[in-house]
Amino acid sequence: MRAVPWGGRIAYLLRTQIMEHVTHIIDLHTGAIHRFNLPQIRAELKNPETIRMAEAFGAPIIINASLREGSLRAYADSLDIPVVTFEGGEALRFDDVVITSGVKGVIRVMRELEMVPAKKGPKAPRKRSETAANSLWVRADIDGIMRPVAHLGQKVRKGQKLAMVADPFGETEAAVLSPVSGIVICVNNLPLVNEGEAIYHIARFDELGEAEKAMDYFRSSYEAEVTEAVVPVHPWDELQK
Repeated sequence: MRAVPWGGRIAYLLRTQIMEHVTHIIDLHTGAIHRFNLPQIRAELKNPETIRMAEAFGAPIIINASLREGSLRAYADSLDIPVVTFEGGEALRFDDVVITSGVKGVIRVMRELEMVPAKKGPKAPRKRSETAANSLWVRADIDGIMRPVAHLGQKVRKGQKLAMVADPFGETEAAVLSPVSGIVICVNNLPLVNEGEAIYHIARFDELGEAEKAMDYFRSSYEAEVTEAVVPVHPWDELQK
């Protein structure tokens, strides 16, 4: 009898012990190593229940992302289970703003689904989100040392300079230009890049100005919460408020 790899065993347990017994799924992700993701929700916005979850989460950006064969989202869709993926931060790193937005987003979805009681007192306004029609990666044209110009969450215009890439001796230098207008949702933090390597991720919006307002709202609300927090509060204490 051939042994089943651990990855296959975990996938089997996830499918049989969890996914076949749930009604809704929130999949939590960070960016890759050395790539920092702006807090965002990724979902295929065909199912009204998926849209409801995505909007309730309250991330600044929702990306209408198609399903990938073999992914958790694709399998959930085959079972008619609404699923959203939260992306935020960078692998192997803690970030207070990202953690706060993720935890509070999960709690907001739970409240929307009536899994936990609604907040006492006046209902808080829903966190502002804007939906991106699509997104694309911008890649380095040459090997070299990257000097970023555009930053995470920044609005950029088509043709705007995102970064400069130069060889170690400064003999060759090339500007990385944005091929579209949009919002920077992921940045490669490594100073050394190779030709063809993904270095910026740009989300495209029909209403870029509204997306910028959503970003400003996100910054002001969450960064203020994290900065003003003096005594650490367990996130699940939010359920009692």
